[in-house]
Amino acid sequence: MTNLQTIQALYAGFATGDMPAILANMAPDIAWTEAEGYPYAGTFHGPQAIVDGVFIKLATEWDGYQAVPERYVSEGDDVVALGHYSGTYKATGNSFRAPFVHAWTVQGGRIVRFVQYVDTVLVQRALQQG
Repeated sequence: MTNLQTIQALYAGFATGDMPAILANMAPDIAWTEAEGYPYAGTFHGPQAIVDGVFIKLATEWDGYQAVPERYVSEGDDVVALGHYSGTYKATGNSFRAPFVHAWTVQGGRIVRFVQYVDTVLVQRALQQG
């Protein structure tokens, strides 16, 4: 599997909620960075920390949350996905749609790094009451 195919398989897992597919190619020491200003900002190390700090919250705090890649750029160990997030924050009932750029590093078929870039203002508006 190419590095691009590895990342495409991960997004396919996101689309269907297939957690084993999402985690399948993550390195045990993966570094996953959520953007400052994002609800789950910070860097998480290892798949379980990502599940606990990001994925469970997305699954329980949002309705219809999606990360949809629209195109990819791949060179060497790096794969960049450009797309959009959308969803409805359960606590407020507010929806959002925001563009993202995801920077992935894949080495030896394992995802070793993820960095999220997103317009956090659009996400924060969904979190606000009124």
